[in-house]
Amino acid sequence: MAETAQADTGEAGAGKQPRSVRVVLLALMIAMMLAMLDNMIIGTAMPTIVGELGGLEHLSWVVTAYTLATAASTPLWGKLGDMYGRKGSFMTSIVIFLAGSALSGMAQDMGQLIGFRAVQGLGAGGLMVGVMAIIGDLIPPRERGKYQGMMAGVMALAMIGGPLVGGTITDHWGWRWSFYINLPLGAIALVAVSAVLHLPKKRSQARIDYLGAALLTVGITAIVLVTTWGGTEYAWTSARIMELTGIGVAALVGFVFWQTRAAEPIVPLHIFRSRNFTLMSVIGFIVGFVMFGATLFLPLYQQSVQGASATNSGLLLLPMLGAMLVTSMVAGRVTTNTGRYKIFPVLGGALMTVGLFLLSTMDTDTTRFTSGLYMAVVGLGMGCLMQITMLVAQNSVEMKDMGVASSSTTLFRTLGSSFGVAIMGALFNHRVQDVMAERAGALGSKVTESSAQLDAASLAKLPEAAREAYQHAVSSGTHGAFLLGAAVAVLALVASVFVKEVPLKGAGPQAADAPADGEDGASAKTPVTETV
Repeated sequence: MAETAQADTGEAGAGKQPRSVRVVLLALMIAMMLAMLDNMIIGTAMPTIVGELGGLEHLSWVVTAYTLATAASTPLWGKLGDMYGRKGSFMTSIVIFLAGSALSGMAQDMGQLIGFRAVQGLGAGGLMVGVMAIIGDLIPPRERGKYQGMMAGVMALAMIGGPLVGGTITDHWGWRWSFYINLPLGAIALVAVSAVLHLPKKRSQARIDYLGAALLTVGITAIVLVTTWGGTEYAWTSARIMELTGIGVAALVGFVFWQTRAAEPIVPLHIFRSRNFTLMSVIGFIVGFVMFGATLFLPLYQQSVQGASATNSGLLLLPMLGAMLVTSMVAGRVTTNTGRYKIFPVLGGALMTVGLFLLSTMDTDTTRFTSGLYMAVVGLGMGCLMQITMLVAQNSVEMKDMGVASSSTTLFRTLGSSFGVAIMGALFNHRVQDVMAERAGALGSKVTESSAQLDAASLAKLPEAAREAYQHAVSSGTHGAFLLGAAVAVLALVASVFVKEVPLKGAGPQAADAPADGEDGASAKTPVTETV
């Protein structure tokens, strides 16, 4: 029996998805959760892992290897899906992710764990891109808004549940199950996608752009290493950071030059001719910059200044994540019902800027209720932006470029998170060390000489004077970090003002208003047929 997964009229207009499509969407959400949950779970298991495997000096590479592999492979997965079909590339990424998870769970030393985490990251790069691109194939842009709440919910669940799940698994089953837990969930997603998803098969005669892939990989790797090592492993002005910066810039310039000549470019530069796509890439970068910086420094502030436990600090993020979830659902429904969306990027940019500025005003006397209100404002802003950026980006390209559009938007958000954590982290650390030296003298400098971030156990051991100085230092550090975040968020607001509102294609009368080829919207497409 052949049925249309989502036609431009008909079922989409009725607002009801075939049961098979709903099963696929559930599998896609599981895959998306795997990609987002992994680092959250592993973070809480790391002390136990180091205790058993040793290699404390290489600890950061457990996360860095995964992040690098994910960022470098993201554009490749998008292009492979466009050339050879989404289903095959997505299932391959799931298999690679599960293989990396199993191998990581069996690692016998830190070197093996780092290598297997890189394998896991290669698969993770295809999970997020595959989810977004397949949804782009199955669901017309006009209808996609309804699923924003689902994706935002998965994101919130990963951020809140990750540390809790990681701690529980490590305490009761051992750290290896932090990786093994991916296997049954991934298997469910794999079986569901294999059995139910049937997209038209593609077979491109063009060769893969290996030179472009190599240049892009080198460029992304160098830039991510600069943001990861700068100010921590090496000084920002050190020779190693300068070398990596030079290599990264040269590789990316070479990549852009080569993409104008490649027969089948990894990232076709013509997609950036769309003003909306370029603006969504900028906004996505800023959202990544702000979101990951906020989720890093808010728990630190809550633990160090407000006295929250590690577990409670995760739960105290609920105002931000809950607001993000609710706003994302409302934005999705309004977008689906009206076909209009420009108000949400503009409103999101404004709310995010105001919320981050409010967070920058927190000090040692700020109550949890007050900080919760400030976080909710930031969450409202991010909820207006999180999924709208992907939705508008996909609506701005032709169907044949859906994969590279999804992967490019995801890549910009990933790079934004790397820059956000690095730059906000450097500003935070510098400020904490300065304030500690001012308030606690030599003792303060000694306390923070190795790291400006202390865990709860280390903080409890400090003399009272040093502990109070540290609380003031953390408050000052978060002030600087969030003030920077607010300044960056202004750019998202400015970019949103220039977004051109192109009605989203799909069911309903607005479909007729969709722009023709060559405009900011993608051209009208034939429906995707699914065989059940």
